[in-house]
Amino acid sequence: MKIIRLDATTDAKGLLDKIGSTKAGAKIMQDKMERHLFYIEKLRTPAANILKQDALSIGAELAVEKDTILCKDTHVDALLIVSEKQRKMLIRKERVQPFGLKALSDMLREHRPVKKSMPKIMGVVNANDDSFYSGSRFRGRDALGMIRKMIEEGADIIDIGAVSSRPGSLPVDEAEELSRLKPIVDLIAAEKLHEKVRFSIDSYAPEPIAYALAHGFSIVNDITGLENDAVCQLATDHNAAVVIMHMQNRPENMQDNPHYSHVISDIDHFFHERLEKAEKFGIDDIILDPGIGFGKRLEDNLMLIRHMAHFLHFGKPLLIGASRKSMIDRIVPSSVEERLPGTLALHLKAVQEGASIVRCHDVGAHFQAFKVQRALDEVLI
Repeated sequence: MKIIRLDATTDAKGLLDKIGSTKAGAKIMQDKMERHLFYIEKLRTPAANILKQDALSIGAELAVEKDTILCKDTHVDALLIVSEKQRKMLIRKERVQPFGLKALSDMLREHRPVKKSMPKIMGVVNANDDSFYSGSRFRGRDALGMIRKMIEEGADIIDIGAVSSRPGSLPVDEAEELSRLKPIVDLIAAEKLHEKVRFSIDSYAPEPIAYALAHGFSIVNDITGLENDAVCQLATDHNAAVVIMHMQNRPENMQDNPHYSHVISDIDHFFHERLEKAEKFGIDDIILDPGIGFGKRLEDNLMLIRHMAHFLHFGKPLLIGASRKSMIDRIVPSSVEERLPGTLALHLKAVQEGASIVRCHDVGAHFQAFKVQRALDEVLI
């Protein structure tokens, strides 16, 4: 006899299939093997005491402040520790409980396990001379060459922009933005490259967006998160997908002392509002981007990547874009050109936490890294 300790994230279904469990038995055991942690803020104290007992009754745990039972405070924070099976049981139990626990039941229902899959890669091409990474700047035929290279390296989407959104950058007139974009957009259309990959327009200005969508582009990557109604209408008219990104303030001042009550809950609220707006315009093909580096401190960026799975409850694809950003320099001093290893570390973690689209400058390196990660995920015993 021998015993082998396995990685806790090993594919539960694959293991159960390997040992020959019945389908019914495998489903029951798989749910027991999935573990979730939920941090609950400002839970009413009576609700905490009820939830504590309900959790214990099914073998789960609720960690609370030691005097919660005495109800000295009106609200407490709590940590719920459950398996997937226990999550489903608590959803049913709390639906009939008072003190706001029915609402908690609804929230728990939204948070499903992360599904592992090969993410889509969005390559970055900039048609301006002031983007923060010089390796992404291309014009005309040179841009076309880079696009072809990214397609060969495994890109699923190419994101084209002509205005820098780096910290401290200033807005550009729509006519100027379009004049930078038009040659590249025309070449892409002439070569029918949109038949090979999807193209995304990185803009929040209606005129350049309209031109790109009329020439084969099918995604609007809007750093303002659909702030402009005209952009919403364009997406509707062209049946385009949209990326709703979170940004605090504007590029010119977004890094001037950014602050959040809690970065995850604040961005969650922003997504709720913008999804409602998108729904009013009939937009349903939506991607959510927490906006790494856009009005965020280092600790905010790290928290968003580490806990990105939180935003899966919206039921929308999640995009991560930390490619070569300055947060890496704040961890390990490095120039933009030296930040590929840090980029891969951040993006691999984000994918583990549910990101399904990765916006990056180095398509080939990411394709290789994700293929290796996928091979590791598929290993059983």
